[in-house]
Amino acid sequence: MSFRLQPTPPARPNRCQLFGPGSRPAIFEKMAASAADVINLDLEDSVAPSDKDSARANVIEAISAVDWGNKTLSVRINSLDTPYWYRDVVDLLEKGGERLDQIMIPKVGCAEDLYAVDALVTAVERATGRTKSLGFEVIIESAAGIAHVEAIAAASPRLTAMSLGAADFAASMGMQTTGIGGTQENYYIIHEGTKHWGDPWHWAQAAIVAACRTHGVLPVDGPYGDFSDDDGFVAQAKRSATLGMVGKWAIHPKQVALANEVFTPSAEAVAEAREILEAMETAKANGEGATVYKGRLVDIASIKQAEVIVNQSEMIAG
Repeated sequence: MSFRLQPTPPARPNRCQLFGPGSRPAIFEKMAASAADVINLDLEDSVAPSDKDSARANVIEAISAVDWGNKTLSVRINSLDTPYWYRDVVDLLEKGGERLDQIMIPKVGCAEDLYAVDALVTAVERATGRTKSLGFEVIIESAAGIAHVEAIAAASPRLTAMSLGAADFAASMGMQTTGIGGTQENYYIIHEGTKHWGDPWHWAQAAIVAACRTHGVLPVDGPYGDFSDDDGFVAQAKRSATLGMVGKWAIHPKQVALANEVFTPSAEAVAEAREILEAMETAKANGEGATVYKGRLVDIASIKQAEVIVNQSEMIAG
C-alpha cells in the first residue's frame, strides 16, 4: 500500500439512482416511495428548453414539500455550456432549503468545471447561511472527461460520486452506435467461427473506478437505455459491480429492483465473506499469514476483499 492511503468514499447506499424529469411533478411522490437509494430530479436532458424555468420551480417546491425519507436527494443541473446552469445553482440553494443533498453536474470535461461550480455554490452558501454543505456528483460524458478523469475526481472536496453517461460519451468519442449502454452488435471477435461480444464501455468504467477509488469518490454506472431488456440491464449491472462500481441509474421504475438486487451482496456471498474473515482470524492466532478455505488460498488481501462485501451488506441493512 502506498504511504498515501486511499480516502474512504461516502458511507451511503447508492445501489440505484432513479431519474425523473423536473417537468413532471406528478411522479415525484412515486419516486420518493420507490426503493431507490438516490433520487435524481432532472433539469437537463429530459426537460425541453421551453420548460426549464417551470421545471426548476417544480423541483424547488418538491425539495421541501415531498417526504424523501432517508434517500439521498439530488438534482441534475444543466451543463456549463448552457445559459441555465447558474440559475439552477442559485435558485436551488436560495429557495430550495437544506433537504437537498447534492447536485449532479453533467458533461464535466476538466477539473476547472468543478472549480467554477464550487466557487458559485460556496458563495451562495455563505450568503444564505446554509449550514449543510452541498455535495457534487459528476457525469463523465466526453472524450475530454475520460482523458481528465483523475483530475476531475480530485477537483473538489464536495465530490461524492461519479457516473458514466454512455450516450453523450459515445457521441463525443465518435462511436458508431445509437445504443445507450450494453453490448453493441458490431463489437465482437470471432473465435472458431463463433461470435463473442465484448463490452465497449469496460475501459471507461475501469478508468472511472480507479480515479474514484483513488480519491474517495463513489463510482456509479449510468443508464441502460432499453428498459424493455431486463436481462441486458442485469448483465451490464453485474459487469459494473464486478469492476467495483457501487450502483447504477434507473431511467424507468422497473429498473430499480433490478439494480438493487445486483448491487446488494447476496446472503451466500456475505456468509462466505464472514467465513473467510473467521478463517483468517484463526490463521493469525496460529501465527500464519495465509490459510486454505474451500480448496483455495486466502491471505491478507482476501481479508480486504471480504471486508468490502461485509461492510457493504451492513451499510445497506443499516
